Amino acid sequence: MKVIIAFSLILSNLLYSQIKVPDDYKKIPDILDTAEYLYPFIVPDKDYAYWRVLSNDMDYEKAVIYESQAPDFMTINEPVPERGFFQKCIGNNCFSYILACKNERAVYFSSEQQLRDFIGTVDNLPEAILLAKTYGYSVDTSNRFTGAYKMDNRHFSMYLMQSKGCPAVKESFLVTINRRTGKLEAKRNGVYAKDENCTSL
Repeated sequence: MKVIIAFSLILSNLLYSQIKVPDDYKKIPDILDTAEYLYPFIVPDKDYAYWRVLSNDMDYEKAVIYESQAPDFMTINEPVPERGFFQKCIGNNCFSYILACKNERAVYFSSEQQLRDFIGTVDNLPEAILLAKTYGYSVDTSNRFTGAYKMDNRHFSMYLMQSKGCPAVKESFLVTINRRTGKLEAKRNGVYAKDENCTSL
Protein backbone atom coordinates (compact mmCIF):
# COMPACT_ATOMS: atom_id res chain seq x y z
CA MET A 1 0.00 0.00 0.00
CA LYS A 2 2.83 2.42 0.89
CA VAL A 3 4.47 1.65 -2.47
CA ILE A 4 1.25 2.58 -4.32
CA ILE A 5 0.93 5.85 -2.39
CA ALA A 6 4.58 6.74 -3.01
CA PHE A 7 4.21 5.94 -6.73
CA SER A 8 1.07 8.12 -6.92
CA LEU A 9 2.91 11.04 -5.30
CA ILE A 10 5.86 10.68 -7.67
CA LEU A 11 3.52 10.50 -10.67
CA SER A 12 1.60 13.59 -9.50
CA ASN A 13 4.86 15.51 -9.08
CA LEU A 14 5.97 14.50 -12.58
CA LEU A 15 2.68 15.70 -14.09
CA TYR A 16 2.88 18.88 -12.00
CA SER A 17 6.34 19.64 -13.35
CA GLN A 18 5.30 18.97 -16.97
CA ILE A 19 2.46 21.53 -17.01
CA LYS A 20 4.14 24.75 -18.07
CA VAL A 21 2.29 28.06 -18.07
CA PRO A 22 3.77 30.73 -20.36
CA ASP A 23 5.14 33.84 -18.66
CA ASP A 24 2.62 36.17 -20.30
CA TYR A 25 -0.25 34.61 -18.30
CA LYS A 26 -1.31 36.53 -15.18
CA LYS A 27 -2.63 35.01 -11.95
CA ILE A 28 -6.42 35.00 -11.63
CA PRO A 29 -7.30 36.99 -8.46
CA ASP A 30 -8.27 34.68 -5.57
CA ILE A 31 -11.71 36.26 -5.13
CA LEU A 32 -12.76 35.18 -8.65
CA ASP A 33 -12.81 31.48 -7.73
CA THR A 34 -16.38 31.88 -6.34
CA ALA A 35 -19.39 32.28 -8.68
CA GLU A 36 -21.21 34.67 -6.31
CA TYR A 37 -18.42 37.24 -6.75
CA LEU A 38 -18.58 37.05 -10.56
CA TYR A 39 -22.21 38.12 -11.10
CA PRO A 40 -21.71 41.86 -10.39
CA PHE A 41 -19.33 42.03 -13.37
CA ILE A 42 -21.88 40.74 -15.89
CA VAL A 43 -22.64 43.21 -18.68
CA PRO A 44 -25.80 41.67 -20.19
CA ASP A 45 -25.91 41.32 -23.96
CA LYS A 46 -29.33 42.99 -24.06
CA ASP A 47 -30.75 45.99 -22.27
CA TYR A 48 -32.71 45.03 -19.16
CA ALA A 49 -34.41 47.53 -16.87
CA TYR A 50 -33.49 45.37 -13.92
CA TRP A 51 -32.10 41.93 -13.18
CA ARG A 52 -31.16 39.84 -10.19
CA VAL A 53 -29.38 36.55 -9.51
CA LEU A 54 -31.12 34.31 -7.01
CA SER A 55 -30.75 30.89 -5.43
CA ASN A 56 -33.77 28.68 -4.75
CA ASP A 57 -33.50 29.36 -1.01
CA MET A 58 -36.92 29.44 0.70
CA ASP A 59 -35.85 32.55 2.64
CA TYR A 60 -36.13 35.44 0.15
CA GLU A 61 -33.54 37.57 1.96
CA LYS A 62 -30.98 34.77 1.65
CA ALA A 63 -32.04 33.91 -1.91
CA VAL A 64 -30.87 37.18 -3.48
CA ILE A 65 -27.24 36.78 -4.58
CA TYR A 66 -26.96 39.97 -6.64
CA GLU A 67 -29.27 42.78 -7.80
CA SER A 68 -28.58 45.34 -10.51
CA GLN A 69 -29.52 48.97 -9.93
CA ALA A 70 -33.30 49.34 -10.14
CA PRO A 71 -35.90 52.11 -9.82
CA ASP A 72 -37.63 52.16 -6.42
CA PHE A 73 -41.05 51.41 -7.87
CA MET A 74 -39.99 48.26 -9.73
CA THR A 75 -40.64 44.89 -8.12
CA ILE A 76 -40.67 41.42 -9.62
CA ASN A 77 -42.52 38.69 -7.80
CA GLU A 78 -42.33 35.45 -9.73
CA PRO A 79 -42.31 31.79 -8.65
CA VAL A 80 -38.97 29.98 -8.37
CA PRO A 81 -38.20 27.74 -11.39
CA GLU A 82 -37.88 23.99 -10.84
CA ARG A 83 -34.27 23.91 -12.06
CA GLY A 84 -31.43 26.37 -12.53
CA PHE A 85 -27.77 26.61 -13.45
CA PHE A 86 -24.92 25.23 -11.31
CA GLN A 87 -27.21 22.58 -9.81
CA LYS A 88 -25.50 21.24 -6.65
CA CYS A 89 -28.23 19.08 -5.15
CA ILE A 90 -31.97 18.44 -5.01
CA GLY A 91 -34.02 20.65 -2.70
CA ASN A 92 -33.54 24.03 -1.05
CA ASN A 93 -30.61 26.34 -1.95
CA CYS A 94 -29.31 23.97 -4.65
CA PHE A 95 -29.12 26.10 -7.79
CA SER A 96 -29.08 29.66 -9.13
CA TYR A 97 -31.09 31.51 -11.76
CA ILE A 98 -31.52 35.01 -13.17
CA LEU A 99 -34.76 36.96 -13.19
CA ALA A 100 -34.71 40.02 -15.47
CA CYS A 101 -37.22 42.70 -16.40
CA LYS A 102 -37.52 43.67 -20.07
CA ASN A 103 -40.37 45.84 -21.38
CA GLU A 104 -42.05 45.48 -17.95
CA ARG A 105 -42.15 41.69 -18.29
CA ALA A 106 -40.21 39.11 -16.28
CA VAL A 107 -37.73 36.89 -18.14
CA TYR A 108 -36.07 33.78 -16.63
CA PHE A 109 -32.55 32.51 -17.31
CA SER A 110 -32.42 29.13 -15.60
CA SER A 111 -30.00 26.87 -17.49
CA GLU A 112 -26.30 26.99 -18.33
CA GLN A 113 -27.10 27.80 -21.98
CA GLN A 114 -29.46 30.60 -20.96
CA LEU A 115 -26.77 32.06 -18.69
CA ARG A 116 -24.39 32.06 -21.69
CA ASP A 117 -27.08 33.84 -23.73
CA PHE A 118 -27.56 36.40 -20.95
CA ILE A 119 -23.81 37.13 -20.85
CA GLY A 120 -23.51 37.29 -24.66
CA THR A 121 -20.29 39.04 -25.66
CA VAL A 122 -17.54 38.25 -23.15
CA ASP A 123 -16.54 41.69 -21.85
CA ASN A 124 -14.26 40.87 -18.93
CA LEU A 125 -12.43 38.15 -16.99
CA PRO A 126 -15.27 37.40 -14.51
CA GLU A 127 -17.65 36.83 -17.43
CA ALA A 128 -15.10 34.52 -19.07
CA ILE A 129 -14.74 32.49 -15.84
CA LEU A 130 -18.53 32.33 -15.41
CA LEU A 131 -18.98 31.14 -19.00
CA ALA A 132 -16.27 28.48 -18.51
CA LYS A 133 -18.05 27.39 -15.33
CA THR A 134 -21.19 26.62 -17.38
CA TYR A 135 -19.06 23.97 -19.15
CA GLY A 136 -17.77 22.46 -15.90
CA TYR A 137 -14.43 24.31 -15.58
CA SER A 138 -13.41 26.16 -12.43
CA VAL A 139 -10.57 28.20 -10.94
CA ASP A 140 -8.06 26.83 -8.44
CA THR A 141 -5.82 29.77 -7.59
CA SER A 142 -3.36 27.61 -5.63
CA ASN A 143 -1.66 26.63 -8.93
CA ARG A 144 -0.70 28.65 -12.00
CA PHE A 145 -1.83 25.79 -14.24
CA THR A 146 -5.38 26.04 -12.82
CA GLY A 147 -5.59 29.77 -12.13
CA ALA A 148 -3.92 31.91 -14.81
CA TYR A 149 -5.17 33.92 -17.79
CA LYS A 150 -4.33 36.26 -20.64
CA MET A 151 -6.58 38.26 -22.93
CA ASP A 152 -6.49 40.06 -26.24
CA ASN A 153 -9.11 41.74 -28.42
CA ARG A 154 -10.48 38.41 -29.67
CA HIS A 155 -9.96 35.80 -26.94
CA PHE A 156 -9.66 34.99 -23.26
CA SER A 157 -7.22 32.13 -22.61
CA MET A 158 -7.27 30.57 -19.14
CA TYR A 159 -5.64 27.69 -17.30
CA LEU A 160 -8.53 26.10 -15.36
CA MET A 161 -9.43 22.77 -13.78
CA GLN A 162 -12.12 20.11 -13.72
CA SER A 163 -12.83 17.77 -10.83
CA LYS A 164 -14.75 14.57 -11.55
CA GLY A 165 -15.84 11.32 -9.95
CA CYS A 166 -15.13 9.57 -6.71
CA PRO A 167 -12.23 9.02 -6.08
CA ALA A 168 -12.10 12.66 -7.23
CA VAL A 169 -9.71 13.43 -10.07
CA LYS A 170 -8.44 16.96 -10.77
CA GLU A 171 -7.29 17.79 -14.29
CA SER A 172 -5.75 20.96 -15.75
CA PHE A 173 -7.09 22.46 -19.01
CA LEU A 174 -6.15 25.35 -21.27
CA VAL A 175 -9.51 26.97 -22.08
CA THR A 176 -9.88 29.51 -24.90
CA ILE A 177 -13.05 31.60 -25.27
CA ASN A 178 -13.95 33.69 -28.31
CA ARG A 179 -14.99 37.03 -26.82
CA ARG A 180 -17.51 37.86 -29.56
CA THR A 181 -19.26 34.48 -29.93
CA GLY A 182 -18.63 32.89 -26.52
CA LYS A 183 -17.41 29.72 -28.24
CA LEU A 184 -15.19 27.67 -25.92
CA GLU A 185 -12.33 25.32 -26.82
CA ALA A 186 -10.36 23.28 -24.28
CA LYS A 187 -7.07 21.39 -24.35
CA ARG A 188 -6.13 18.82 -21.67
CA ASN A 189 -2.90 19.37 -19.76
CA GLY A 190 -3.15 16.23 -17.62
CA VAL A 191 -4.33 14.96 -14.24
CA TYR A 192 -2.50 16.56 -11.34
CA ALA A 193 -4.36 15.28 -8.25
CA LYS A 194 -6.45 12.33 -7.06
CA ASP A 195 -8.21 12.10 -3.73
CA GLU A 196 -10.22 9.28 -2.12
CA ASN A 197 -11.99 11.89 0.03
CA CYS A 198 -14.35 13.30 -2.60
CA THR A 199 -15.61 16.17 -0.47
CA SER A 200 -12.15 17.74 -0.17
CA LEU A 201 -11.80 18.62 -3.86
